[in-house]
Order: sequence, then C-alpha cells, then structure tokens
Amino acid sequence: MLPLVVSFVVLVCLSLLAIQLWMTWRAREVQLNKAARESANLAQSVAQHAYDTIKAADTALVGLVERVENDGVSDLQLARIHRLLVTRVAELPQLHGIFIYAKDGSWLVNSQETLLRNLNNSDRDYFNYHRTHDDRRPYIGPPVRSKSTGHWIVTVSRRINMPDGSFGGVALATIDMNYFRQFYERFSIGEKGAIFIANGAGILLLRRPFDERMLGRDISQLPVFHDYLPKSPLGTAVIKSGVDGVTRINSYRRIEEYPLVVSAALSQDEVLAEWRLDAALHSAVGGVLVLLIAFIGYRVVRQIDLRVKSEAGLLEARNELELINETLARLASQDGLTCLANRRHFDQSLSAEFSRAQREESALALVLIDVDFFKQYNDIYGHVAGDECLRKIGKVVAYSMRRPGDLAARYGGEEMVVLLPGTNLTGALAVAEGLRNAVQSMGIAHTGNPLDVVTVSIGVAAFVPVHLENQAMELLELADKALYKAKASGRNQVCYEVVCEPAGQAVAWQGSGPPFVHGLNC
Repeated sequence: MLPLVVSFVVLVCLSLLAIQLWMTWRAREVQLNKAARESANLAQSVAQHAYDTIKAADTALVGLVERVENDGVSDLQLARIHRLLVTRVAELPQLHGIFIYAKDGSWLVNSQETLLRNLNNSDRDYFNYHRTHDDRRPYIGPPVRSKSTGHWIVTVSRRINMPDGSFGGVALATIDMNYFRQFYERFSIGEKGAIFIANGAGILLLRRPFDERMLGRDISQLPVFHDYLPKSPLGTAVIKSGVDGVTRINSYRRIEEYPLVVSAALSQDEVLAEWRLDAALHSAVGGVLVLLIAFIGYRVVRQIDLRVKSEAGLLEARNELELINETLARLASQDGLTCLANRRHFDQSLSAEFSRAQREESALALVLIDVDFFKQYNDIYGHVAGDECLRKIGKVVAYSMRRPGDLAARYGGEEMVVLLPGTNLTGALAVAEGLRNAVQSMGIAHTGNPLDVVTVSIGVAAFVPVHLENQAMELLELADKALYKAKASGRNQVCYEVVCEPAGQAVAWQGSGPPFVHGLNC
C-alpha cells in the first residue's frame, strides 16, 4: 500500500512537471514557428521590393541598349537620349542615374542636367565584366561610390554591342543605396534582426543594420550561400551569423529573374524573450503547486507508514513461510542427485498424463533407461564417481525434453525414465536412440564395460490407452519388458514393446526398424 501511495504522489508530481514542461516547450515551438513565418513573409517582401526596383532600372536599360545599337551615337542621337534619360530618372525615384559609356570607358551621355565628359569608368567592375563576357543578361555589380555624386550606389548594367557583335560599351543604371535603406528601416525586426541583399556571386550589396565597412564583402562562404542555397532557392533555418555571431531565424530567397539573394532574419533571443518570461512565471507557479502536492502526499504517506510498520512483522513471517513451502515443494518433487524429477513426481505425472491420453485418445510413450554394468562401475571407480556419472547422464536425459509437457525423472538407482505425452512409437524411438548415442558419445571411461565407456540400455513402450481397458502400469510394464530385452540382447541397445491385437500378448519381432504389426523389437 505504502509504495503505491508514494508512487502515486510521485507520479502526480512528475506528471504535473511533465505537462508543464511540455506546455512550455510547445509554447516555445509555437513562438519559433510564428517567427519563422514572419521572417519568411519579410523575406518575400524584401525580395519583391528588390525585384521591382531592379526590374524598373533594367527595363530602362533594355530600351536604351536597343536604341543605341540601332540608331548609333551621333550628336543628334545623344542629345535625344540625354533628354529621355533626364525624364526617366525624374519619373523613377529609386534611380540615382542612367549612364552610357563608350567601349573605352569614356562618358557618352547620362541623366545629369549638366553633361560631364572628362570622366572614365573603365576601371569599374561592371565595365570589366561586360568587356570580357558576351552574354546580354543584366549584371548587378558590387556597391560603389558614385564618381559624380559620391553617394553609395547599386549598379545594374547591360552590354552594348557593335554591329559586328564586338564590345561597344556599357549602359548603366544606378540605384541610390538610401532607397533600399529607407525601405528596410520600415520593418520592425528588433535590435538584433538583420536584412541583407547580395548579388548572385555572394557580394553583399546592403545590410541592415547598415555598416559601410560591410558593403561589397564576399559572404559566399557563409551558411546561407554555402550550405542552404545549393539545396533550395528559398527556405528558413536557424543560423549563427558569420558577421556578428548572433543566432537568428533566417529566411532566405533567391530571385530567379535576376542574380540576387535576399535574407530577412529575426534574433532568436529576441523572439524567445517574451516566452522566457512566461516560462519562468509558469514554472514558478507549477513548482509551488508541485511542492504543495508533495507536502500533502508526505503527510498521507507518513500516516500510512505507521500502519504498514505494524503489519511488517506478520508480512515478513508470511513471506518466509511461503518461501519455505516453495522450497519444500520443489525438494519433494526433485531428485537431489540428478536434479531430475523424483519417483513420486513421476508417478503423479504418469497417472495424470495417462488419464489425459485416454480422454483425448492420443498416444503416450515411455522411455526407460538403465546404465549398463553400473554396479561394476561403482566397484571400480567408487560411489563418488558413480554419483558424478549419474549426474552427467541426468543432464543428457534432461536435455532430451524438448517440449513443456515432457518429463524426465530418476526412477530408482541407475534407472531413469522419460515420459512423452502425445508421442507415438516412432517419435519415442527417435528420442531413445538419441539418448543412447549421446551417453555413449560422452566417452565416460568404464573398464567394466566391453566398450570401455559408459553406455545405457533403453526400453520403449507406446500406445493409445483405451478408457476402462488399460492402466498406467501397463505402459511401465511394457517399457520394463523392452528394457529387459535390450539388456538380454547385449546392452547398449534400444528395444520397444507394444500391445498386441487382439489378445494383448507380447510378440517377439526381429528386424531393422519398427514393424507394421504390434510386437517386440530391438
């Protein structure tokens, strides 16, 4: 009773703690999933803004490149293009400027009110890229300071070809970095949140929080580019930043139409800050409740313990008595030398199994074993060695019991018996022959035996007993007759005997296997 009460109190306390822990952990998962959805939506918004911004600039470049390649760059054309560029930049607030450079990098025309022609941009990354690459796709280069205004800008450029397909110059649209910064500042991402946009090569174009030293940094070996983008163009993962070491819930997305990657990340610590406060409060309340239950349980257990102790002496005495009874019952049915069943146990089992075989009309077999020349063995080697020999043979006999209903017993002296319910003559003979061969194979030395080793003679009997016609002793007598025949025929043999029909007389049979008529055989 007392252990059950203690277990119940402990179980209740542990259950409350487990439920509290599960609810707290579940709340944490809900909070993290919510943050993951928010970061994914934020990344989608940033990606859409970047796409729309770049698309507007690129659309202007596509028309400009087509006009320059088809109409040329005469003074008249350049004047018309200048007016067009001034108008286009005024219409698109994200554009810092639009420029056309000759194949040597000199300025041909741009969107500035006053044209500057004494500058050269052949040293810029985007110019060198188009000069060495034939593809006509837009190129988004690393952030640079504008030579005309000194502002940080993001560059979008396209190659201009000559009529023969050779390099003819570059059309460039620049986007003021402040345009992106103002947009990113609108989002509430906490003090440690981060947003960045990078080109396809992993060059950082802009990051919030803004740090001018980070512009143009190669982040291609950081986790987003190195581990996650090769597996999927978009996703969400918890990543420790390689820039500032903050662990964030990071949603990333590659913009398929342009070589751009955007990321929006929320600090995991900030996301879980409110959860930690709630968890601490709930844990405190749960702890007080558990302590209260534990105290009440302690008082109940103490009261029960007083009663249990008064019964402990009686319980202990009863247990000792039961243990003694079990030991006596086991000793009463077991042979002390061979550890097989004793004669008393065998007689009870034979009677019970014989009655069952009569009811079920099933076969019952008996294997009677006698150690050959055992008296001589005792005379030669002594009774201690004889006892050890019987132990070894007893182990072999016990091993022959392959089914739960089989019984091996010491019948008396050097005789042992195996009772095999539900076994016909063929099966019993197989068991007997296995026993005979196993004993001989042990090779126990016996100079008093013509074979110089210990052997056994075995008698086998088996039949289906008929109710009110057969008795259990008939099976034992048949096995004993078969054993006598085995010993009379030279020992180390297996003989069997069955009831003859119809007179029930024993008939001798000589042959190499079980006969097809009932009789006696070796």
